Amino acid sequence: MEFKRVRTDERALDAYASLFRTCFPTANHLDKKYLTWLYADNPAGRVVGFDAYDEGRLAAHYSCIPADLTLNGKMARGLLSLNTATHPDFQGRGLFTKLAAMTYDAGKDEGFACVYGIANANSTPGFVRKLEFQLVRPLEARIGLGRVPVSWEHVGERTGFARNWTEETFRWRCANPKNPLSARENGAGGVVVYGAAMGRMISAYGEAPVSLASGGLPKPRWSPLKLFLGLIPNDVGGYGGFVSIPNRLRPSPLNLIFRSLGGGRKDLDPTKVLLSFMDFDAY
Repeated sequence: MEFKRVRTDERALDAYASLFRTCFPTANHLDKKYLTWLYADNPAGRVVGFDAYDEGRLAAHYSCIPADLTLNGKMARGLLSLNTATHPDFQGRGLFTKLAAMTYDAGKDEGFACVYGIANANSTPGFVRKLEFQLVRPLEARIGLGRVPVSWEHVGERTGFARNWTEETFRWRCANPKNPLSARENGAGGVVVYGAAMGRMISAYGEAPVSLASGGLPKPRWSPLKLFLGLIPNDVGGYGGFVSIPNRLRPSPLNLIFRSLGGGRKDLDPTKVLLSFMDFDAY
């Protein structure tokens, strides 16, 4: 088995899209156009990851993308764990664990402070047991009207983990070719963000303290109900009138997982995490 860094040339992207079609036949968004946007066009940096090849045949793939973060009060570069796939002919050989370890070693060498991800109930135990991730906490999934109340002026000083969006990275995120996001100003120096979630009746909803000086916000979608999928620190806000969706009604409860890439284990405080759907790959 030969191991190589993930690439972004056309031949490599075609191979990744083909592997995803084989492993995840219903995941229609994982095509070449989407992977180009995700792996090559991200202003925060190009994809970090590794592939496994058996006599020139792509056997397994694992990728993370760079993300700018606030981590315990300091600016940091992190990695968002995203795509993993092992061809059925090569499963059961521990390839994912090998590729992940190589990716995290490379990330550490390149100055990334941590890796985070959103894992479902099936994949969480593997990340925790085999790759030494912290299970920080399950995400809140809530339905409501209006907005969740957040004191944005206190977010920086009272948050242990948050995604930092610049105008450039925010516009890139909104340009997801499979689910373009829309936004409007929130009156507090930031934006309210919407994405398609459950047809025309329910939109994914989040907010970010980013200023779009050049204007030209994508026109917001209208929907009577909003889905909040994420976390709010205990002492900067709450969930207002948003009602929790029971676990039995969720397709799969999602968990925030985290691993420091520095020396020793450094866990997040579960009560100080700011996260919304736009901070990972939900929509």
